[in-house]
Amino acid sequence: MRSLVLSFLALAMSAGACLAQVAAPAKVPVVFAAYATPLEEPWNQVIHQSLVDLEKLGRITYAWQDKLTTPAAMTSGLQSALIRRPDLVVADGVEALDAIKAVAAANPGLTFLVGTSQPPVAPNLSVFDSNLSEPAYLCGIAAGKLTKSGVVGVVAGKSDTQVHRAINAYMQGAREANPSVKVKVTFIDSWYDPPKAKQAAFDQIAAGADLIWAEREGAIAAAREKGVMAFGNLVDQSGEGPEHVLTGPVWSMAPLVDHVTKLAAAGMVRSENYIDFSSLARGGAVLAPWHGWNDRLPADVLQLVRDKQNAIKTGAIVIAPSADRPVGE
Repeated sequence: MRSLVLSFLALAMSAGACLAQVAAPAKVPVVFAAYATPLEEPWNQVIHQSLVDLEKLGRITYAWQDKLTTPAAMTSGLQSALIRRPDLVVADGVEALDAIKAVAAANPGLTFLVGTSQPPVAPNLSVFDSNLSEPAYLCGIAAGKLTKSGVVGVVAGKSDTQVHRAINAYMQGAREANPSVKVKVTFIDSWYDPPKAKQAAFDQIAAGADLIWAEREGAIAAAREKGVMAFGNLVDQSGEGPEHVLTGPVWSMAPLVDHVTKLAAAGMVRSENYIDFSSLARGGAVLAPWHGWNDRLPADVLQLVRDKQNAIKTGAIVIAPSADRPVGE
């Protein structure tokens, strides 16, 4: 009898332990984001909004700092944040990658998720980027079919691998749709300078462009003032000119942020390349809603874009543009 009672107690204790494990609340990871440019910059907004959404769901605690424009400023911002011992640091590596690497190396137990086209660094620095080649290609298809002047423009930021790929994909789509189209490309040598982007768009419109891809913030304002069509970039920018913005490549960090915050909650440190999260198939890249333009544009153009989009999602078409700096006409 005594052995039976002891067995029962052991079983009860084991079951209780299991229930306690099941009922134990999951860790809520602390996330810090370090942005090189002002928070208003669309690239930042994509990341920021994804993290804000997770914080509202109670899945993370989130803090951030922007305008960390130099390696010294980035280092200072990261070191200040480390006082809180975050579980995950998201950082923009475009201007201060070496500084971020140094901080990551000094904190091997902390996961760093860095926006860069460079490879990951063991044991704790993973990388990501906004690869918008697929939706950019779709916008190029639309541009080639819709231009009346035969000239379209791209106002881009700095020379960068992923920017090159997206513009080359756009040019590929435009030329497939219209072999005689001319594509003008202007780099403003800044990630966020709306007045400079606006002037570049004015110059392209003066040279005959009747459709502008505003790869950088500011170019839509020029399209709006001059009455030409535009594509936004990174976020849905229809609100900046509903009568002029058709659609645009949109980047979503939601799939990747969901993945890396789950790893952080489990205390798992990684060193991986997450660029493949930025695709149509995974939902990391999409076309912005047409906001009524689907009722105003030629049905055959929209159908062609849809067909190409479905083919990319299924793998029937693979968009693999060059990373070389694009040369406009």
